[in-house]
Amino acid sequence: MKKNPSPLKSSKEALILDAALKTFKEKGLHKARMSDISKKARISYGLVYHYFKSKEDLFEAILNRWWQGLFEVMAKIREDGRGAPLELREIIDYFMDTYQDHPDLVNIFVTEISRSTANLTPKRLKNFQEFMFLTDGIMAAGQQAGVLRRDFKARYLTYIFLGALETFVSAMVLVDQKIKGNRQKERIAESILEVFLHGAGSRDKGKRS
Repeated sequence: MKKNPSPLKSSKEALILDAALKTFKEKGLHKARMSDISKKARISYGLVYHYFKSKEDLFEAILNRWWQGLFEVMAKIREDGRGAPLELREIIDYFMDTYQDHPDLVNIFVTEISRSTANLTPKRLKNFQEFMFLTDGIMAAGQQAGVLRRDFKARYLTYIFLGALETFVSAMVLVDQKIKGNRQKERIAESILEVFLHGAGSRDKGKRS
């Protein structure tokens, strides 16, 4: 089921956050100014401060949208208990759905957080650690069920899975490659999961002379 970041509190707040996303993408977090954001949103400078105390507060609100949506997905995964392959697919779908519908949000997450340790505050690092811990649980349950191999630690499987997913999305962000439609999105998700579960070796290799 498609799950996007949580809805915003008001249309004005949505307008400001959308303008901030575009401004951060164009100028980067450290060069962007609140005045740039107000101009992009076409609202008064003071109104931006009515909703957000500072640029950092605004940036944190953007990241919270990403994490809140992702942790809602993880909570649903734990509740449903559908098994590792389907649960991992739900994680992939969250990344792909969000990139398809809110590419600027994923762009900010990748360029300013995932690929930039300078902006990785203790609070943001805690979110990463919590996400990895929850993914570890999926891997361990998959090993116990015999779906995933047991000769690797669950944490190693988490590194491999999330590394592949994050790198794939990062590559799309860095070359500004948009998802052209649901068919392409499904194909990407299937490819990532298939390679993780079964490897990248050709299925025809045993038939060759």
